[in-house]
Amino acid sequence: MSDESSRFPDVPQLELESTIGELIERAQRVLAVQGRLRNLLHATRVVVEDLDLEQVLRHIVDAARSLVDAQYGALGVVDPDGRLERFIHVGMNDEVADRIGHLPEGHGILGAVIDRDEPIRLDDLGADHRSIGFPAHHPPMRTFLGVPIRIRDATYGNLYLTNRADGLFTAEDEELVTALAATAAIAIDNARLYEESRRAQRLSTALAEVTATLLAPETADVFGVVAERVASLVDMDLVTVVVPGISGELQVDTARGVDAAAVEGTVLPAGDSIVARAIAGGHVVSSDDAPAFGDQLSGGSTIAVPLIVSGEPVGALCVTRGGDGPRFSADDLEIVSEFAAQAGLAVALAWARADRQRLDLIEDRARIARDLHDHVIQRLFGAGLGLQALAARVPAHAGAIDGHVADLDAAIGDIRTAIFALRTGTTSDSARRRLLDITTEIAPGLRSTPRVTFNGPVDLVVVGALTDDVLAVVRETLTNVARHAQAHSTAVDVTVTMSDVMITVDDDGVGVPARPARASGTANLDARARSWGGTFTMERRGTGGTRACWHVPLPAT
Repeated sequence: MSDESSRFPDVPQLELESTIGELIERAQRVLAVQGRLRNLLHATRVVVEDLDLEQVLRHIVDAARSLVDAQYGALGVVDPDGRLERFIHVGMNDEVADRIGHLPEGHGILGAVIDRDEPIRLDDLGADHRSIGFPAHHPPMRTFLGVPIRIRDATYGNLYLTNRADGLFTAEDEELVTALAATAAIAIDNARLYEESRRAQRLSTALAEVTATLLAPETADVFGVVAERVASLVDMDLVTVVVPGISGELQVDTARGVDAAAVEGTVLPAGDSIVARAIAGGHVVSSDDAPAFGDQLSGGSTIAVPLIVSGEPVGALCVTRGGDGPRFSADDLEIVSEFAAQAGLAVALAWARADRQRLDLIEDRARIARDLHDHVIQRLFGAGLGLQALAARVPAHAGAIDGHVADLDAAIGDIRTAIFALRTGTTSDSARRRLLDITTEIAPGLRSTPRVTFNGPVDLVVVGALTDDVLAVVRETLTNVARHAQAHSTAVDVTVTMSDVMITVDDDGVGVPARPARASGTANLDARARSWGGTFTMERRGTGGTRACWHVPLPAT
């Protein structure tokens, strides 16, 4: 055996080699730490570079999962009641998520992170006593790390990470994710502030459009304008304006969105519904149970906000999401409430402007009516008296003068009818007003507008069922003239005495045939007359044309 092989190891050399190994190991750890710090810096940069809140939240989950090399990651947003209102997950494909069904609701370990408001790190998720197991089709998860995200001393949400690739989550992993959560809080706050500014801008624009549209002279569908503009502010499936009905029920006055045509005009039971509570209480009400607005929206959620006009609730503005959409957030409630409050002022201004225009129109019509009565009729009446005096002095021309006097009397009757129409406007439901409306409606089918005269207390006598028959008579006879007579002029005379009602319609058309066929329309008029004990006749006039006469006696009082 040689001398060199029998030598003992060189102790200083071994110590040197050990020291070098330790230095290399430490250097490797430093490099690993530096690498993870670089990853943290990169994750921080990715998180803060976007201002869209949805994108920021997804960037945070992606960055946290990559930072600790986890298989699955999620971010749960917590509502004021401590429940998960939003759950963003990465690492799990859509097919698996669809098989699982509904997203987590914040129970078990996820709820423990919410309740404790501090990080939780587990080596075996299923072995923890707080675990409630996984739903069917859920992928296996073992290691777990949950870290809260706090903004201004309030928990906004939590980061959840599972299945670390290299084994268990470490204290270093927890520190890195906690640091990322602090940066994420700043990014989320900035994104929320940016979203609030954008929302305020959209709200201002929508309210300006509502006010400008409602104050435009041609705007008639006030609630329709409100419904269309609120749809631009909140993601929803259906927006409705519900108003109290005549019998105490609630009626959908306006609808925009999914199945709007079928929803509009439907009657909702008042009861203790969300809409009734909003109208009665004058405050915002939200519910996860949508009113019966159709099968497509079953299981959805609704916000009902009272529409206050001039201090009184006139209805409720409701926005609804179907069951597939997320629940409405506190921000949604706030923006809909503020929009409804400002829109109520715009509606009040629009209605006040319309009232002012109606008052101006009524005043103008009243002035014209006074002028016609005080000046025009008096002058025509004076001219008629003068012509009658002239006829007495010149008997040879008395016949022609009497004809002119009759024309003046007819003109005075026409003017009095016009005065009545001007004074009653469009708000009266009197028989005279409705007869004039029918005449105006049928006039485009005639060669000239019919002349309508009233004699006697028409509005006092023609009431109730008699009104319906009188209106039907005038409508049917004028329609016959428009279809068959080829008349140049038509005259309608409605005469009421203490004992009977007579309607006479004269035209200068082709006249009725010698043997007229009994049409269903004239047969109907005859039946209406006989039901009152009266008669209906239609015959040729001596001067050409046709005269239809409907005469019924009044019931004895």
